[in-house]
Amino acid sequence: MTPRRAAQRLEVAHQLGRRHGAAVAALYAVTPSFVELPFAPEIGPNIAATLRKIDDEQVAGARTMFEHSLASAGVPVSWGEVRDDPVMSAFAQQALYADLLVLGQHDPLDTRSAHVPADFVETVMAISGKPALILPYATVPPAVGETVVIAWKPTREAARAVAAAMPLLQGARRVHVVSWAGEEAAISGERLDLDGYLKLRGVEATWHRQGEEPEQLGEQLLSRAFDLEADLLVMGCYGHSRARNGCWAAPPGWCCGP
Repeated sequence: MTPRRAAQRLEVAHQLGRRHGAAVAALYAVTPSFVELPFAPEIGPNIAATLRKIDDEQVAGARTMFEHSLASAGVPVSWGEVRDDPVMSAFAQQALYADLLVLGQHDPLDTRSAHVPADFVETVMAISGKPALILPYATVPPAVGETVVIAWKPTREAARAVAAAMPLLQGARRVHVVSWAGEEAAISGERLDLDGYLKLRGVEATWHRQGEEPEQLGEQLLSRAFDLEADLLVMGCYGHSRARNGCWAAPPGWCCGP
């Protein structure tokens, strides 16, 4: 976990908290260096003490960054640290008491994030069942939720993502729905659909029906989100992601429902 990216996540959480009148809980979850060190007879107490000192310094640095952010927070903010290992299970347990998780995409080239498991985001979402706003490691948009794209398919995962993102959709300036042809249940009389669901909640969306579902659906979806200048993409989180490189590879932020 790098301080800059942690600060970005905290700032986005503060923005959302101010916008929706919510409290923010910061939870430090990093695997201790000693836990990741392979066992060897030559590892003595001096090395262990050195590793603990390094970990303590990292926690202190994160806490200092957190304290500095309080001046501009504008919302109730709390601090916590995961003391158990594996950290993902402990974090997921705490996530049960949150409405939305603000997490960061794993950067495989960032050696400083080595103590955060590469599958942290996916595992936490799978265990907790909570929706998450996932910030990309490349570029974080200055504002999240101004222009939103919904990746729609009539599935449980997509429906849960839309329901979880409703406060953001209701506050967005523009909402787009991108969908590809899919099977629809045969219903006699007046049928329910996403457009009506959104309108009942005051959300007017522009639809982009793309025809038959392409083989490289993930790449097409990312391309459409970029073309529409989206800063947030709402989609379901699948066991095997429909977007290349996993569910977390998009330029805008993601709000995913498991």
